[in-house]
Amino acid sequence: MQVFRVDDMTCGHCVATITRALAAADRDARITIDLSRHLVMVEPAEADVQRLGAAIAEAGYTPIPVPATAAVPDKPGQGTSCCGCSG
Repeated sequence: MQVFRVDDMTCGHCVATITRALAAADRDARITIDLSRHLVMVEPAEADVQRLGAAIAEAGYTPIPVPATAAVPDKPGQGTSCCGCSG
């Protein structure tokens, strides 16, 4: 799993933009985004970390690669929703 911290990802529009950019770079990648923690988690099918980071940067954001352990929630239920939605 590749994990990026994207501090300038602030809303649902940002999430959608980053998701589209990553899907274009690796159409079979599994993408999970935790907006509240500014984390983008990618299980790549083909692309390497440089290509995934470049896709986020080309979409206008600043990805910072972080260890996959950063994706583990600090407490149960953390990171399960954004913008008040249930999932």
